[in-house]
Amino acid sequence: MGRSRTPGVMERKPGTGIWWIRWTDADGRRHMEKVGRRSDAIDLLAKRKHEILLKRKLPEKLRGPVVSLGDLAKDALAHSREANGERSTRELELKLAIIGADFDTRHAEGITKQDIQNWLMEQTEARQWSPATRNRYQAAFSLVFSVAINNGKMQLNPASRIKRKAENNDRIRFLLDAEEKRLLRVLEKRCPRNIPAFLISIHTGMRAGEQFGLHWSQVSLERGIVSLYRTKAGKTRHIPLNSIALNEFRYLWKDSGATDPIFRNRAGESLRGARDWFEPAVAEAKLDGYTWHCNRHTFASRLVMAGVDIRTVAALLGHSTIQMTMRYAHLAPNREQQAVDRLVPGSSQGSGDQIGDRWN
Repeated sequence: MGRSRTPGVMERKPGTGIWWIRWTDADGRRHMEKVGRRSDAIDLLAKRKHEILLKRKLPEKLRGPVVSLGDLAKDALAHSREANGERSTRELELKLAIIGADFDTRHAEGITKQDIQNWLMEQTEARQWSPATRNRYQAAFSLVFSVAINNGKMQLNPASRIKRKAENNDRIRFLLDAEEKRLLRVLEKRCPRNIPAFLISIHTGMRAGEQFGLHWSQVSLERGIVSLYRTKAGKTRHIPLNSIALNEFRYLWKDSGATDPIFRNRAGESLRGARDWFEPAVAEAKLDGYTWHCNRHTFASRLVMAGVDIRTVAALLGHSTIQMTMRYAHLAPNREQQAVDRLVPGSSQGSGDQIGDRWN
C-alpha cells in the first residue's frame, strides 16, 4: 500500500522527489512553498499552521519591534544614495517629506493600500497634481516598502497593488530658436555662470541627475565624449559632444581648475539642480510650460527635425525602448512623403516623372 495522503503536502511533478506545501495564512492569503523531502514538507506545514494559530490567538508572540514609516523612509533614502546618487535622492527626499507629514509616525505594517490610495486622491485634488506627479509619489511609497521587504522588515508592499494613472506623454514642449535667444539673454543678466549648464543640457539631452552628477573622469575633452555609467536604463551610455557642448565643457574645465564638481554655484559648491535659478529665468523670459526636463525635448526634437533617424535619437537619449522616442517622429521633415516616394522606381528622391512619362 502507498503512503497515506497528507492534506496540504504534494509532489507537484510525480517522481521528482520534490515536495511542496500549500497553506493559507491568517490574513486569508494562499501560499505554495517548495520544501524538498516529504518528511520535511510535513514538518514545515505543521510549523506554518502553528504560526497561523499564534498570529490569530497570540499576535504579540510573533510581533517584532514596531517600525514606523519614517524609519523605513530613512532606509529608502540610504538605498537611493547608493543606487541612484545624490540628485535622485534629493528629489526622493522632498517627496518623502510631504508623505511624512501624514505617515512618518504611523506603524508601517498598519498602512493599507486604501490608506495610500485615499492620500494620493486627497493630495492630487488639493495640490492639483498631474497624473505623472501622482504616479511619482506612489512610486516613492512603493520604494519605501520594497526596500523594507529586501531588508526583512516588511512582508508586503501595499503601494505596489495600486493602479498607476495614465500619463499624457504625447505633449512635447521644446524651445524655438527665438525662445532660446530670449532665455539666454535673461540668463546672461541673472546668472551668467550657469549658461554652460543650460547649453550642455540642450546639446547633449542628459537627464538632470545624469548631468549634475557628472565627474571629470566621465568627460573626455580629447575624444569629445561624455560617458554615463549609472543611467536610468541601467546601461552605460556614451554621448558625443558637438562643438557647442565641447566648448562649454572646456570653459568649465578651466573655471574649475580641472577638479570636481563640474557644475558649481556662486559659492563654488556643487550645483545640485536648476530649480532655484532656471525656473525664475524661464518665468522672466515668458516661456510658458517650459521646465529643465524640456531641454531633453529640445535636444531630441531638433535632432529629428534635422533628419536624424529615430533609433539614433533613442540611443542618444538613453531610452530603453523605441516606443519612448516615437513621440518625436512626427517632427521629421516630410517623412510620410519621403517614405512613399521611395516606392517610385528610378528615382532615389522619389520623383514620379519616369512613370508619368509612359502616359504622355
